[in-house]
Amino acid sequence: MADGSFASASVPRHLARGAVGFGALIGSVALIPVYGPVSLLLAPVGLLALRGCPTCWAIGLIETVSRGRLRRTCVDGRCELTRPGHGGR
Repeated sequence: MADGSFASASVPRHLARGAVGFGALIGSVALIPVYGPVSLLLAPVGLLALRGCPTCWAIGLIETVSRGRLRRTCVDGRCELTRPGHGGR
């Protein structure tokens, strides 16, 4: 994430991170009746897999899917999204 992006290397990898993250978050709450407060130890695992927040994961999914399809270019403080090979049209 050194480039300021939330994207992963591939869509399957990003979806796997989401499955682990959301699964651990849901499990941490759903398993309270069975294991008690100890099940809440799954919550940090879920947050780690989601890199901090579910919203950031969703943004990363969009960035991962669009990677290579859109390019952002900024000139003189004005930024545009263009499709590569289409000359910005």
